[in-house]
Amino acid sequence: MSNIFLQILLGGVLTGFVYVLISLGLTLIFGVMDICNFAHGDFLTIAMYAAFCFSLWFGLDPIISLPIVTLLVGLFGAIVYWLLIRHVLNSSGMAQIFVTFGLMIFIRGMMQALFSANYRKITNPLLEGSFTFGSIALSKPQVVASIGAITATLIIYLFITKTRTGWALQAVSENRQAASLMGIPVQKMFILAWAIGAACVGIAGGLMAEYYYIYPEVGALFGSLSFITVALGGFGSIPGVFIAGLLIGITEVVGGFYLSPAYKYLLVYSLYFVVIVIRPQGILGKKA
Repeated sequence: MSNIFLQILLGGVLTGFVYVLISLGLTLIFGVMDICNFAHGDFLTIAMYAAFCFSLWFGLDPIISLPIVTLLVGLFGAIVYWLLIRHVLNSSGMAQIFVTFGLMIFIRGMMQALFSANYRKITNPLLEGSFTFGSIALSKPQVVASIGAITATLIIYLFITKTRTGWALQAVSENRQAASLMGIPVQKMFILAWAIGAACVGIAGGLMAEYYYIYPEVGALFGSLSFITVALGGFGSIPGVFIAGLLIGITEVVGGFYLSPAYKYLLVYSLYFVVIVIRPQGILGKKA
């Protein structure tokens, strides 16, 4: 019984690492610009379809095409900022919501028009089977995805906290006017934040394409979970997102096993509700 619980717990941790990476991009964009990107999950959809196309057209496994997918989705994020977001930066919050919500609908419609509503899956992936440790077996694609996710999260965290560019991003998030007066190119920081935020889901989508079904609405679920993760951890807090992502992953997998898969997301939303009632700013969020 203890081995079964340990395997389930490890499965939840591995799932949580991927949630952390997806949510990291969302919290970075919000922390720098105070904008909630409702199309964030749909950037993941683009990444997964890009990985699928590279596999279908060129025979490249998602692990091999991952750098290209990450670069393309990061570039897409920068283009979205330049074409859409910068025009509503000083507008009302409702205008910002409508822009990103409209982008979400557009991406889903475009994916369905290009690829139909059928479910797709990478055939003959590079990673198959399981890693076995005694009586514990962990899916190879999920283990590799989790390692890639936590590595990318660590690199981005070190970039933000240990480099001059990262300090500039933090300065803009604290006070964009003061940062501008200090010579920091605020617009470039905004573009960089969107590029990195999109690249995060680009990495996650490329890794998940190795083992997860691909369809136009796939980003909807993970987009919702990323919002819960960010709110649970505290908007703008990277350590908070890390803790919240692990909690959600463990709650989803453990609860789904011991109760029913039909209730796993109910448990996640219940966890979110309890924490927000007790601590409205999230686990590591700052009080308003």
